[in-house]
Amino acid sequence: MKKILLSLLVASFVGVASSPVLAEGDAGRITYPPVEAIDMVSGKIKVAIDAISSGSDGEAVAALIKSAMDASKEINANDKVDMARSKANNKLKSARTHAKESALQEAEQELKSAQKSFQDLKGLL
Repeated sequence: MKKILLSLLVASFVGVASSPVLAEGDAGRITYPPVEAIDMVSGKIKVAIDAISSGSDGEAVAALIKSAMDASKEINANDKVDMARSKANNKLKSARTHAKESALQEAEQELKSAQKSFQDLKGLL
């Protein structure tokens, strides 16, 4: 009987200690809901596309794409969404490479493709 009570006590303590309340984000770090994070990434991609249209140089566009890539790390939902996010992020990497090489037309096409891929993530939520 003592063993059963002890095991129940330990089990209940583990349940309390691992509650979602204790699983907070880092102090000072802003976390975004998945849909908001997707919209944020899409907005940053649009800024990069607009920069290409306005005649910005490749390095400036590459920096804007890097910003979108960093923002894409905020998209956290489930494994299916993460796999699709990774594929969309690869398009951003390709666009950034093209931008660094000053192949801005190719970069723009990759950015448009990436933007569509990120918007398609909403259907997986």
